[in-house]
Amino acid sequence: MIGTRRLGELEVGAQGLGCMGMSQAYGVRDDDSESIATIHRALELGVTLLDTANVYGAGANEELVGRAIAGRRDQVVLATKFGIFHDDEGQKVRGDAAYVRRSAEESLRRLGVDHIDLYYQHRVDPDVPVEETWGALSELVTEGKVRYLGISEASADTIRRAHAVHPVTALQSEWSLWTRGIEDEVVPTCRELGVGIVPFSPLGRGFLTGRITTVDELPADDMRRNLPRFAEGNIDRNLRIVEALRELAAEKGVTAGQLALAWVQHQGADVVPIPGTKRRAYLEENVAAATLDLSGEDIARIGSAVPVDAVAGERYPAALARNVGK
Repeated sequence: MIGTRRLGELEVGAQGLGCMGMSQAYGVRDDDSESIATIHRALELGVTLLDTANVYGAGANEELVGRAIAGRRDQVVLATKFGIFHDDEGQKVRGDAAYVRRSAEESLRRLGVDHIDLYYQHRVDPDVPVEETWGALSELVTEGKVRYLGISEASADTIRRAHAVHPVTALQSEWSLWTRGIEDEVVPTCRELGVGIVPFSPLGRGFLTGRITTVDELPADDMRRNLPRFAEGNIDRNLRIVEALRELAAEKGVTAGQLALAWVQHQGADVVPIPGTKRRAYLEENVAAATLDLSGEDIARIGSAVPVDAVAGERYPAALARNVGK
């Protein structure tokens, strides 16, 4: 069993589980039975924070998580999100009050629950003041439909503005050895305000495990085929990062992925990463990283092996990057 950590006033297992890949993004959706078994195993291991969103699988992921936690609701800290949708033109963002309320009601129905423990604004709508969005979210808390509020991929200024309307319990943003953009301004702001930090993709969308060496190995519909860091030229340079991690991991008898995940776990007691998987074997490997003890010297060596400027390629293509960090 792993220990617990606090996101603001919310106590959760020291590591969470990202459920997105069970329904979209990383290849063909498999038989849901293994995904549900993975969620059940996570709860057995002390992983309580389950993370989904209304946009994952166009609602299918929330329905899957809802089926998995039926009869186990008291073991779960249930997190979901609103704010991203897709139309014929691609990804869009909404944050108006009417949309907030409708999205919450629809998520409650799909999840089969009467309240959401942690409700995130998935992306900030540049055309709607964050104060309007958070005013609507605060009403949901007052009504008991939501317990705590979070925000995802937001700037330090936006976090402050949201927090002035209603306390922000958690920030969810990408944070890993190869994505460190939140460290200069966002992380210090969160710590000043008492906001917990929930890193998604702490394994670099699986790349830092070393299991991906070419995009040809990925399914045809895998989103990573369209990410710059996996593009020809960039991927070869980034594989050097994995090799450096492998060398350090071998000294401790762990995998490169476990070492990379442990590095994130060691960024603070207010940090609860949510590595995603739909396989029990990978879940157990990830959870083991939560108990790996790293010294200050270990952390420094890992950081030196993967310097910030060593990563080749941007996080997202331009169409997806435009709504990040608002």
